[in-house]
Amino acid sequence: MNVCFACPTCDRPARLDVRTPVSWRCAGCEHRQHIEAADPALPQCLVCGTHELYKKKDFPHWLGMTILVAACLASVVTYLWYEKWLTWAILIGSALIDGLLYLSVGDAVVCYRCGAHYKGFMPTDEHRPFELTIGERYRQEKIRADQLKHRRGNPTQPAG
Repeated sequence: MNVCFACPTCDRPARLDVRTPVSWRCAGCEHRQHIEAADPALPQCLVCGTHELYKKKDFPHWLGMTILVAACLASVVTYLWYEKWLTWAILIGSALIDGLLYLSVGDAVVCYRCGAHYKGFMPTDEHRPFELTIGERYRQEKIRADQLKHRRGNPTQPAG
């Protein structure tokens, strides 16, 4: 059971085993944070404390897209050669590979707010697939927080 997350201060990536409580220190900015041991049901994010988590397939998206693009290009080439059976074999074969990967790859639980990825946990009924409205709410929250941080760091000079 581990968590991959970005430092809340400097966004440097970190990875921790969360079977036991950990006092974590960022190597980039010296930010310190105590992270409790994870409950197997994972009711909340251990990094930021939010209760809104979602599940997704623990599979690199770039690899899936590479398989899809390669199958499409190969099928176009074989179709241009008038090899319709080979074209269908490529398309159906890539669909079978995709289905097998989908069934064999486990799930990861992800935090909407901080983006922490939890691996090695069994998603529960509370961990639903990604919900766009919740994701957009947290995206807007992050944008507003960044704008406020920027304004505090660079206060505007009054005209005069």
